[in-house]
Amino acid sequence: QVQLVESGGGLVQPGGSLRLSCAASGSIFSISVMGWYRQAPGKEREEVATITVLGELNYAESVKGRFTISRNNAKDMVFLQMNTLKPEDTAVYYCNAKTFSRGYWGQGTQVTVSS
Repeated sequence: QVQLVESGGGLVQPGGSLRLSCAASGSIFSISVMGWYRQAPGKEREEVATITVLGELNYAESVKGRFTISRNNAKDMVFLQMNTLKPEDTAVYYCNAKTFSRGYWGQGTQVTVSS
């Protein structure tokens, strides 16, 4: 079992920045990929950025050059630095962890980009 807890969401003006954090606990040794997803009202959940246990990164086209995913050395925390935020980035952001058998989700954190 893996537990995930996100933090760092909030209200920010267009062009601003936010940093999301996700703390993993439990069987973190079994995690192969961690990442961030988001879901805007009326839309499906979409992948934003992922990082594998080997450090391979992947980003959605819509956030490339603006968002950066990273993790700590212990590999039990993952971060999402979001710069140059746009109103269309408004969504609930979820942390995700994948193991060989299943995926796990955090409770989500709201990010609102508005003036």
